[in-house]
Amino acid sequence: MCPHAGQISAVTSNSRVLVDGQPALTQSDTLNVAGCAFVKGVTPSPCVSAKWLTAATRVLINGKPAILQDSTGICEGADQTAQGPPTVVKTQVRVKGI
Repeated sequence: MCPHAGQISAVTSNSRVLVDGQPALTQSDTLNVAGCAFVKGVTPSPCVSAKWLTAATRVLINGKPAILQDSTGICEGADQTAQGPPTVVKTQVRVKGI
């Protein structure tokens, strides 16, 4: 979720590595935000995308760094201004990477 309760959906090119039946995310995956209600003053300024700033250093998926439970990211408005970190609401912890 974005910091303003917008829902983030991931579009990944990874179809080979699954975690709990879902494709594992990589640092280069596209993250779209929908339903963000953020307003600057009186002007709507919703988060529209997010990106991962940190990812695994030694775990790669198709040559791209994997997203881990402790990875950090940032949500951005349409003008690409930073609007706060995303909140991860579901993770899978059976596999650990560093």
